[in-house]
Amino acid sequence: MTVHSLADLLLSWLPQQRWFAGKDRPVDGVSVVSATELRAGDPGLRHLVLEVRQGPVADRYQLFAGVRSELPDRVRPGLIGRVPLDGGPVHVYDAIHDPELTGLLLAAIESGAEVGPLRFHRVPGVPIDVTLPGAPTSAEQSNSSLIFGDAHICKLFRRLSAGVNPDLEVNLALTRRGSAHVPAVHGWFELVGDDGEPVTLGLLSEFVPGATDGWQLAVTSVRDWFAQPQEPGVFPDPALAGGDFGGEAERLGAATAEVHRDLAAEFGVSEVRPQDLAGLVHAMRAQLAEVAEGVPDLKPYVPAIGAAFDALSGLTGPLPFQRVHGDYHLGQVLRSGTGWVLLDFEGEPARTPQERVAPGHPLRDVAGMLRSFEYAARFLHADENYVTPDAAHALEARSEAWAERNRRAFCRGYAQAGGTDPAAHATLLRALELDKAVYEIRYEAGNRPSWLPVPLRSLAHLTRR
Repeated sequence: MTVHSLADLLLSWLPQQRWFAGKDRPVDGVSVVSATELRAGDPGLRHLVLEVRQGPVADRYQLFAGVRSELPDRVRPGLIGRVPLDGGPVHVYDAIHDPELTGLLLAAIESGAEVGPLRFHRVPGVPIDVTLPGAPTSAEQSNSSLIFGDAHICKLFRRLSAGVNPDLEVNLALTRRGSAHVPAVHGWFELVGDDGEPVTLGLLSEFVPGATDGWQLAVTSVRDWFAQPQEPGVFPDPALAGGDFGGEAERLGAATAEVHRDLAAEFGVSEVRPQDLAGLVHAMRAQLAEVAEGVPDLKPYVPAIGAAFDALSGLTGPLPFQRVHGDYHLGQVLRSGTGWVLLDFEGEPARTPQERVAPGHPLRDVAGMLRSFEYAARFLHADENYVTPDAAHALEARSEAWAERNRRAFCRGYAQAGGTDPAAHATLLRALELDKAVYEIRYEAGNRPSWLPVPLRSLAHLTRR
């Protein structure tokens, strides 16, 4: 095997990783800005902070790099390549695939270790079994997670931002409050720079065994609905499908309202006056113009979307703004044996760090979940090139029926649990949902072009409402 420098290897390896955010641009250079040895010898473990340059933008990522002279098959999925060291060429790999090394993270958190600029913290009173090996999950894209037995899950933030990560900040606050709808925080670790400011690297939380991803539950329900036979001239009721999701959607709405209540208690609520909405509307319009310029298929909907934004400008009376989830959808929730659990309070990945923590109206999260129901309803027939126009129309009718049933159930559960009644704030909710749809089109165009028909098709339906 050819031996290369680590920087050369990373130039080609990084863009292939699911969590790398710059796939749409060439990588100009990679450099190691921080290297901390966590274990010497063979296998060795080093924590690296990489600076990745792409044109005028420089982002930082973290990598736990394993080092071995001989490479076991179990760690080959993380292989980066061979690099020269003092003792000769060695294999370097992403150590999340090596259970012999992932346990070191658990031990460091349990002991509250300090290694160079790295600081590890354990929540007092939480027992941590340091003998548990860590295995990576395959579910996430923007980060990586390690599961330690049935006790802990450790989320590694790949793309780093200065300061305390919002996910840690919010989950710590909700853990202190005893929220039943978030996994309790067990510990975390960070890098402290020369300026003394921490950069959150990872979050250790309670593992929820037996839980099912909300997206998978919803898509299973959609499959059952599409399989429901239809008599000529009679449109079936989505409530009669074997995998009806309506009850779960209502319970999810209630859990969302309860978390919003806890967030308001922990972080406070401010009032936004009607005249202050101009900045919000301006940001919505700016995103709409930018995305429509890059995605021509959005342009036919611009007048209707703009009219919804104008209506938002005409609201009277103050609006309550507070800390919200910010990137709320079915992939961010788990159904456990006792109820719904909310995850990942980082905010939308395409937003700036300041935008991610900015207060918003609670209906922003409601709008995000409503958009997710639209996604789930259309995901299975994203590519309709293989069906006739009549069949495509029938599929869309079924999609609308499933989405509408679950949208109503979610909003009903949210309002009955004390959340802002979506039905009483239709103008605000419509503007927020359309803004979210434009963001989705922007995201899909840059990351998953094959999924672009999903938000576009649902947008056609939404603008007709």
